[in-house]
Amino acid sequence: MIVRPALVSDVRRVAELHIDRIREGFLPTLGPAFLRRLYRRAVCSPRAFLFVASADERVMGFVAGVDDLKRFYRSFLIRDGLVAGTVAAPRLIRSLKRTLETLRYPGTTDGLPNAELLAVAVDERCAEQGIGRRLVEAATSAFRERGVAAAKVVAGAGNTRALRLYEGCGFAPFRTIAVHGRASSEVLVWPSS
Repeated sequence: MIVRPALVSDVRRVAELHIDRIREGFLPTLGPAFLRRLYRRAVCSPRAFLFVASADERVMGFVAGVDDLKRFYRSFLIRDGLVAGTVAAPRLIRSLKRTLETLRYPGTTDGLPNAELLAVAVDERCAEQGIGRRLVEAATSAFRERGVAAAKVVAGAGNTRALRLYEGCGFAPFRTIAVHGRASSEVLVWPSS
């Protein structure tokens, strides 16, 4: 198994993994076409990275991160917003409140690093093989190589598996927030002090 930078040809599988493995949050509700557009932007953007874990050309997991969340989302909206919004329009309209909360989210993280680990997912058939750890370590290495001094990650407060993974990779609990209504999420910061 290797961890490598993702290619545009990997984006379809990355979107599938996101929908299959990340059930909390708002992004999975927008559907695979939206997620393919988002992850394509992560592959193409100098402000983002997308790594995949693969063996025999099969993508088993991924990690995505950005140097500056607000700037990445702004770039995504400018370059991909029309197409992404069109493919997800019915879902966006049905979830208008969650859409607005998501758009406001980067502004609710005052005092936190601009860089963020956006998502990590590993195929269920490959769980417990250390793939998630290798992906998060690739992300923190990418942050270091880009000169990013600190980054945050957000996980549902009840997602103990993700929280243990992030803490094991050097993230430290920082704050509890509620992005969507009363659903609590934990914000962790790397490197831990």
